Amino acid sequence: MRMPVGAAAGEEGAAQSPGPAAVSLGLSVAVVSSLVNGSTFVLQKKGIVRARGRGTSYLTDIVWWSGTIAMALGQIGNFLAYTAVPTVLVTPLGALGVPFGSILASYLLKEKLNILGKLGCLLSCAGSVVLIIHSPKSESVTTQAELEEKLTNPVFVGYLCIVLLMLLLLIFWIAPAHGPTNIMVYISICSLLGSFTVPSTKGIGLAAQDIFHNNPSSQRALYLCLVLLAVLGCSIIIQFKYINKALECFDSSVFGAIYYVVFTTLVLLASAILFREWSNVGVVDFLGMACGFITVSIGIVLIQVFKEFNFNIGDLNKPNVKTD
Repeated sequence: MRMPVGAAAGEEGAAQSPGPAAVSLGLSVAVVSSLVNGSTFVLQKKGIVRARGRGTSYLTDIVWWSGTIAMALGQIGNFLAYTAVPTVLVTPLGALGVPFGSILASYLLKEKLNILGKLGCLLSCAGSVVLIIHSPKSESVTTQAELEEKLTNPVFVGYLCIVLLMLLLLIFWIAPAHGPTNIMVYISICSLLGSFTVPSTKGIGLAAQDIFHNNPSSQRALYLCLVLLAVLGCSIIIQFKYINKALECFDSSVFGAIYYVVFTTLVLLASAILFREWSNVGVVDFLGMACGFITVSIGIVLIQVFKEFNFNIGDLNKPNVKTD
């Protein structure tokens, strides 16, 4: 009697669920990658400022190149993390890069970080811990067959079509006219591209497992991996272009904070549609992750929105003097 495909895939997925050691390693890599990624915008912005002061292109500045190399290393780390732990955990952990980037910007770019900003850093770290505690403990897609089935799902295909239409509208019509004056234009382009980069990264990790196996599915796995690599490469190049355009026009910390919230939201939406990782999350864990994400977002708002306020602990001890 032939076993149903869904049951077979379920048993194979259960057998390949990552163990505690793999999850711990994936979490460690994700944390380090988020810190490295947090430094990229600051280093690139510093390189742009230095080059502008010399009247040369930022492509000739070593600090800008160090930020670019850090971005590449961070993305490699994310790729490794996505193969070990669920996307809904790796992506929100990027919050750790926001306070790290803000602290680094206060030294390299002389951007302000007052007591409210430091409190925001603490809240971002606390929210990330809550996300780790309540994250999904198992993968919903663990094989190439399951991945192919998810990629051809009409709901996911429809979502990608909507994203493509929005990207075309933003890149060819809105960005040329409003990009340099409205930070949300460049952030929207880079965040929408996350709907391709993160699922592609995770899909490459799944497909690569079958490439070197001596079976009929290895050829299909190779083709799938090449397609996902092409999509990933194009997405990263376009993101890279518009991130640098944004850094030329806007504050690196403000861009990094807003980018994190919008990027994370859209990536979680794409991952929820494609990988269905939320199906393994109970009500308590779902509420815990929601509270963790809200805490992280509040922390980021405190870091950025109140950065221009001249406020410190000493101000709390000053008496209120009323004048008639």
